[in-house]
Amino acid sequence: MEKRSGIKHQDDHQSSITGLILGNSDAIQAVRKRIEKLAGTNLRVLILGETGTGKELVAAALHRLSGRGQRSFVAVNCAAIPSELIESELFGHEKGSFSGATAQRIGKFEQADGGTLFLDEIGDMSLLAQAKVLRALEEGKIERVGGNKLISVDVWVIAATNRDLAQMVASGAFRDDLYYRLYGSSIEIPPLRHRREDVPLLADAFRKEACLQNNLGRRVFTAEAAQRLTLLEWPGNVRQLKNFVARAVIECDENVINVDQVEALVMKMNCKHQHHPQFGSATFEEVKRFHFTETLRTCNGNVAASARSLGVDEKTVRKHLRDVQLDLHR
Repeated sequence: MEKRSGIKHQDDHQSSITGLILGNSDAIQAVRKRIEKLAGTNLRVLILGETGTGKELVAAALHRLSGRGQRSFVAVNCAAIPSELIESELFGHEKGSFSGATAQRIGKFEQADGGTLFLDEIGDMSLLAQAKVLRALEEGKIERVGGNKLISVDVWVIAATNRDLAQMVASGAFRDDLYYRLYGSSIEIPPLRHRREDVPLLADAFRKEACLQNNLGRRVFTAEAAQRLTLLEWPGNVRQLKNFVARAVIECDENVINVDQVEALVMKMNCKHQHHPQFGSATFEEVKRFHFTETLRTCNGNVAASARSLGVDEKTVRKHLRDVQLDLHR
């Protein structure tokens, strides 16, 4: 009986992780195996991958499969928080500790006590905040801004970045001691262009989700249309594919989305296609620039919302606005 119970528990875990991390490619299966291996440990994990590859999904899978799976999972996008507020966000603050601190606030470390804290885009964190995170990792204690009392916290920290932290360490932009604390156990998520065989499965899942969320009837891609999707570059990775599929589902007036409709939408969005001349000859940077612009338009020019959607900091979005000289009435 115990053996059967163990097998069922293992099957439940496998089903859970497969539902979160979609794909049948060797690359994504390796990611799932790595998640299963690390979820049973107390090792800190660093998730590496380009913007839009699904780093938070991997962190959520690690949490769900761990012994902390029934406790809190608290995610923080370090790039989306102004540097002057990051310490208060992570560690909390005492009443009157700074202008505007009208009440005591509990930070993310305390909120995640007993559970998991996911620090997304940790490479965007200031050196001062890095030092305090390092102390929390080493001592298991934090101190609120304006406070003088050490508070014990039991938190499993998972971090993620789309940056080259080793290069940042070499340039002095990231603490080497924190880097080595985090890098002991890492998971690297491949970009979508390196696992093209997963695109049809992902597109089908996003299609179903878009139909459900938009109260639409059944919409399906033809086999040829699905094949076309696998040949796109997807510089925004899984996130960009998801947005593209949602737009295709919404704009399609029929139940079947054929290859002509996909090509028309690709031309409209100026995506790059490697093997078909009808998709133009846009460069990687041109596609990336268009992806930024489309996100800004979708977010009505809101820089903060666009940065969150793209998984980058607000400075990057504002630089894009300056580069292309957009006027979105922000």
